[in-house]
Amino acid sequence: MPTAPETVLDISRLNLSPGDGKRLDLPVELAPFELGGQTYVADPAAPTVRLEASRHSSGFAFKLNFPVHLEGPCMRCLEPAAIDLDVEAREVDTSGTDDMELRSPYVDEDELDIGRWAHDAVLLAVPTQILCRPDCLGLCPTCGEPLNGADPADHDHEKPIDPRWSALKDLKLE
Repeated sequence: MPTAPETVLDISRLNLSPGDGKRLDLPVELAPFELGGQTYVADPAAPTVRLEASRHSSGFAFKLNFPVHLEGPCMRCLEPAAIDLDVEAREVDTSGTDDMELRSPYVDEDELDIGRWAHDAVLLAVPTQILCRPDCLGLCPTCGEPLNGADPADHDHEKPIDPRWSALKDLKLE
């Protein structure tokens, strides 16, 4: 699986005192996403994200917002599909605590890894299925052809007999 490109922000350079906050708009490159063995790409590959950082008495609170357009194959029929997402994520990092609930995995020392955070936030915002259309019929289980727009009669395949029951066809009933 591709890793997210590194976009790191030195949060000590924000010069925030407790109670202060800053809003930054930054381009963040998103690596292609692997979902269900298929690759999905963001368009544009480096969307502009809005980062809101605020300082509290013992650490930081962060909020990340950005729209993203993903393109890749439909998860039912493999035809081209696209989805627009509005991604929103929040993180808190409190220094001087061993409570992992109050530590952000994206903050290391004074550096915030926005690239990895944005990548993970997109993955969490993706619905369970990316479809070419809401009523996608998928692929024919027998011949593998797409069922969207196909005549149902073309996919009325004769079902093979279960080999466990095949001896019954030779049974003669009087």
